[in-house]
Amino acid sequence: MGNLQLAWVNRVPGLGRRVQRFCRIAVLAWVAGCVSFAAQAEKVGAGDTENVAANTTANTTPTVAADDEVEALLRQAAEDDAKNAATPLSDLATPATLATPAGQVASSVAKPTGALQGFAQFELARALNDPSHWSKMLTRVELGRSGKFNDTLKWKVSARVDYDAVFNATSFYPSQVRNDQRFNASFRETYIDADAGDWDIRLGRQHVVWGEMVSLFFADVVSARDMREFILPEFNILRIPQWAARAEYFKNDFHGELLWIPLPTYDETGKPGSEFFPLQPEFSGFSTRYLNENKPSRRLANSNFGARGSWLTHGWDVSGFFYRSMDAAPTFYRRIVLVPQPEVIYEARHDRISQVGGTLAKDFGSMVLKTEMVATRGRRLGVLRLNEPDGVVRQNTFDWVVGLDVPLPSEARFNAQLFQSVITNHDPDVIPKRVESGYSLLLNGKLHPQVEAEVLWVASFNRADWMLRPKVNWAFEKNWRLAAGVDVFHGPPEGLFGRYNKRDRLFSELKYYF
Repeated sequence: MGNLQLAWVNRVPGLGRRVQRFCRIAVLAWVAGCVSFAAQAEKVGAGDTENVAANTTANTTPTVAADDEVEALLRQAAEDDAKNAATPLSDLATPATLATPAGQVASSVAKPTGALQGFAQFELARALNDPSHWSKMLTRVELGRSGKFNDTLKWKVSARVDYDAVFNATSFYPSQVRNDQRFNASFRETYIDADAGDWDIRLGRQHVVWGEMVSLFFADVVSARDMREFILPEFNILRIPQWAARAEYFKNDFHGELLWIPLPTYDETGKPGSEFFPLQPEFSGFSTRYLNENKPSRRLANSNFGARGSWLTHGWDVSGFFYRSMDAAPTFYRRIVLVPQPEVIYEARHDRISQVGGTLAKDFGSMVLKTEMVATRGRRLGVLRLNEPDGVVRQNTFDWVVGLDVPLPSEARFNAQLFQSVITNHDPDVIPKRVESGYSLLLNGKLHPQVEAEVLWVASFNRADWMLRPKVNWAFEKNWRLAAGVDVFHGPPEGLFGRYNKRDRLFSELKYYF
C-alpha cells in the first residue's frame, strides 16, 4: 500500500503545497458553513433534533429521548457510510446491524411522526491533476416529514435541493455542464403506506433496495443512481427513488414483494466535460460528438416490474428475485459519419433487459458473510470495430460478489470482497474480457473517541486498475459531522477506474442533521 501511495504522490507535483492551500480554504468554508447552519439550528430548536434513522417502521410508538434519537440518526448515517466506504461509527456497528438482510434497513428506534427531519451539508472538492481546479462547492439540503391519516394509512413527503457554487465561482466547465449540475431540486421518498393485514402497500416515490455491498452495486438492480460523481457519494445520496407501486407480504420467516414501476427513473450521467462523464472510445482520424440522451417514452410498454422473495432459515437469510426493466444505466450507441468530415457520434439509450438473481447473508458470531449474484440478459456493450452498424452488441452477463465483515480489536473493522463478471456469449471486440475479476478491502478504526479513519481500496485482477479512498471522520457534536479525504484513480483508459485517471481530488464535507 505504501508503494501505491508513493506512486500517486509522484504523479501529482506540488501536492504538499496544494494540500495546504486546500486546507486553508476548506477551513474558511467550514467556518462560514457553521455560522449558516447554527442560525438554522436556532430556528429549528431543540424539539426538531428528535430525528432518527430512515426506513424505521412508522407504526411504532416513540419511546426514547431526543438525544437517543439523534444517536439513532447518526447510526443510520454510519451504516450508509460503511456501505459506500464512508467512515462508520464503529461503536454503533454491531454484528446484528451488519447482518441485516439485503434489501432491509436495520433500525433500533422509532421515528416520531410529524417532526421535520433531514440534513444540510456543505461539500468542497479540489481536483489535483493539471490543471488543478475547484471541482465542487456544493450545498445540499434535504427535508422530510411523515404522518398518518389513521392507523392503517400513513404518508411521507421529502425533497432535496442542491446548489453547486463552483459553476458561479469558476469558468472551468462548459455551459452544458453548468446548466446540468449547478442547481437541482427533486422529490425524494414521497409515498402513501397502507396496512392490509399480512400485506403492506406502498404507492409513490420510494427506494427499493434488493442488495447492498461495500462501495459497489450488484443485486441492487432497481435503484437509479446519480452517477455525476461516479460511485463516490454515500449510497443514500447516490440512489434516486423510483415512482412505484409495491406490495409486500409478511408471513412467519417469509417476505415477498411485488413491484411495478410505471414511470421509471434513469441514471444521471452528466454532460461531456464534467468530472465523471463516461467518455467512450475515440478513433484516430475521427472527431467525437455526443448527442442528448434518448430516454424511453413514458408508456406502459416501457414500465418496469419484478418480484422478490426472501426467507430466514437456520440463521441464513436467502432471497431470490426477477426484474424486467428498461435499463437504468445508459448504453452508448455509435454512428459513423464520413461527410462533411469523419466523425463518431454517440447517443445514450436504454435497453430492455431481464435480470434474475439472489442474495445470501449469514451471521457467524461477530463476523458477517454476504454474497450476491445477478444474471442479466439483453444489455448491449460497445465494440471497437467500426463496421458494427450501431457500435454495440448484445452481451449476457453473470455477476457475483462475496464479502466478509470482521470486527477487530480496539473498535476497528475489516471488510474484504471478491467480485467477478462473466460474459457468457463474449464478443472479442468488446472492451471487457470474458471474465473480469476484482477485489475490495476496507479498514477503519477509531483514532479518538470522536475521530475515525478508514481506507478503501478497490482493484481489478485483470489489469492495473484501482481506486484508493483514505478518509477521516470527526463527529465533534451529536448531530454534526466533519469529514475530509482523498479520491485517487489509476489505470488504463478502458478500466473502470482508469478512465478517471486524471480525476484525483481532495474533498471535505460538513454535515448537520436535524
